[in-house]
Amino acid sequence: MKQHDWSQFTLKLPIKASQQEIYDAWTIPAGLENWFLRQADFTTVTDTPRDKHQRVATTDTYTWRWHGYADDVTETGTVLAANGKDLFQFTFGIAGTVSVRIKAIEGETMVELTQDQIPTDEESKVKFHIGCQGGWLFYLTNLKSLLEGGIDLRNKNADLKAVLNS
Repeated sequence: MKQHDWSQFTLKLPIKASQQEIYDAWTIPAGLENWFLRQADFTTVTDTPRDKHQRVATTDTYTWRWHGYADDVTETGTVLAANGKDLFQFTFGIAGTVSVRIKAIEGETMVELTQDQIPTDEESKVKFHIGCQGGWLFYLTNLKSLLEGGIDLRNKNADLKAVLNS
């Protein structure tokens, strides 16, 4: 039996939407707020806040906040790649690096998310390998739900704690 690699995971999901629609959902702050985040703030390399309807660029930094969590729960990082069509990559705190690739496969538009450089101590295996994988499973499903049917599955009630959709 092959040993499990705790330093990375990959998730793939076909979505019935154009490659550009999916890319924009990941790389326009208002798009991220539509399916993933409560607040997505990006800043350019010159410390200029990025407009909510403008695509982010490589070297932008971000501060993210989620529905269901107080304002002091944030994630900060840096955009490592944003090529305008099919690759978006960013640091994800101490949990590693996330790469999102959008591909045409067998007539479908496939989203492939890889989180790698995950620390492999016991706590990180649980928090970042298992925990992040579960989070991304939900949020990718929500992206698919919104792009294909317009239904947002997120919990937006901050008083509901420890639910799988926030």
